[in-house]
Amino acid sequence: MALSSHGNIPGAKEGETKRNIAWSPGRTGDSGQTSAVPLAAYYQPSLTAEYDEDSPGGDFDFFSNLVTKWEAAARLPGESTRQVVVRSGVVLGREGGAIRHMLLPFRLGLGGPIGPGHQFFPWIHIRDLAGILAHAVEASHVQGVLNGVAPASTTTNAEFAKAFGAALGRPAFIPLPSMVVQAVFGRERAIMLLEGQKVVPRRTLATGYQYSFPELGAALKEVVA
Repeated sequence: MALSSHGNIPGAKEGETKRNIAWSPGRTGDSGQTSAVPLAAYYQPSLTAEYDEDSPGGDFDFFSNLVTKWEAAARLPGESTRQVVVRSGVVLGREGGAIRHMLLPFRLGLGGPIGPGHQFFPWIHIRDLAGILAHAVEASHVQGVLNGVAPASTTTNAEFAKAFGAALGRPAFIPLPSMVVQAVFGRERAIMLLEGQKVVPRRTLATGYQYSFPELGAALKEVVA
């Protein structure tokens, strides 16, 4: 089983993807490869559509096409190779990522909705992202695309801000303008925060994966503890 994990879009090239695949022995008779890519670049932003692993995407702008090429570059030849792609939402963890940038203003009581606030915010705790990748490696029946997001897919950005403030015991009502978000996070990462999608992990759940943090409140409390 090969395992490849990619967190950001910038600088990603097909050759780099191939070089980043790290090989490890699979089960006897179970040759496979697993990779992780950011789902926000694959599914088209929408306030109404719901996306599962079979939904179309990857062809509406530069970054969506890049992710499509990324997935193709990570794919190994041969029908006998079991292949899994995990499309990850915004990863919540104690180190790095979106939380690192948002923690200080929220601790100071200056946090709030990002941009308009009504956009969906597909998220996942870092422990569950690692768990889904491990599940894909260990469970021989898992193949194809898995959405690496929490089951609470109806979370909006404003709801996330409120829950984050609650986890810190701080108010969270000061909105962060879109221009500031782009300046702080960069255009590519800002897309994940400003232009959300309602993404459901239908196949991920169907494979039998059990989430450690299916609910936002518990996930954020663990992150800020």
